[in-house]
Amino acid sequence: MSGPSHQNVHVPSFVVSIAVLSLFQASLVALPRPRQPGWVRSLRSPWWALAPALSIVVVVAVVGVSSDSATALAYLALVAVPPLAALALGSLLHGSRSAWALAAPVLFALAWAAQGSLAGESAAAALSGLACIALGWLLVCVVPAPWLRLGIYAMAAVDAALVAAELLQGPSAVLSAAAPGGLPRLQVLEFGSARMGFGDAFVAATVGCLLAGARRRQLEGALLVAVFALGFDLLFFAVDTLPATVPVALALALTRSGPRLGRTQANCRGERSYSYVSKAICRGRRWTGR
Repeated sequence: MSGPSHQNVHVPSFVVSIAVLSLFQASLVALPRPRQPGWVRSLRSPWWALAPALSIVVVVAVVGVSSDSATALAYLALVAVPPLAALALGSLLHGSRSAWALAAPVLFALAWAAQGSLAGESAAAALSGLACIALGWLLVCVVPAPWLRLGIYAMAAVDAALVAAELLQGPSAVLSAAAPGGLPRLQVLEFGSARMGFGDAFVAATVGCLLAGARRRQLEGALLVAVFALGFDLLFFAVDTLPATVPVALALALTRSGPRLGRTQANCRGERSYSYVSKAICRGRRWTGR
């Protein structure tokens, strides 16, 4: 869910702020690279496809029952996000190197020292977005691709339904306002006068990991997310809150509905598209559409 962030300092206009967050969301689709799943594969099950939709339902229910749980979730994000971001920086991005993981504590220090400024908000949003890439990679490793696609569509449907019924706005505001003892709030992405939920970044990063086996298709997906998200933002002239998962799910659906993959490409994607072995098998072969 995305919407305005109410702050009393001089910040960019909402139009500029939400456009920046929408483009950042699209970048999370383009950044992940294929990577061998390793031990995570032992947990593979289609039931994990329920995780995206359940993450919204559970958070809304828990925060709705007890506002104190929002603080607990804020501390959970504070503890979990930096190491997950380091994992993404060190091994899950295109061109990443192990030394890049050292940027995670630097970003955290900046987010802490410059709270309330655009630099601090940018650093915190970068950490949260990178952590979402790590979580998305884990989910892609344990869920068969067709089931995960359905899970992403379900997440967008649940998000849209809760926003339309005005059941998400209250818990989301409480969660976004939760401050973990004066430390950076990593459970929400803020920039200027706009705010985007952690789940909105997570779904984009997951789609990026899902499409990472085919670079061209991944970039097409990122472009579609940028176009749809920026177009979707025009609805803010009429409403205060929008389900930012919807443009991502729509982009994923249209990415899949492109030209059918040839037999060689079909054999090189899916479970094996996330391993270095399949990349070696696919290298040098021509992919044809029908």
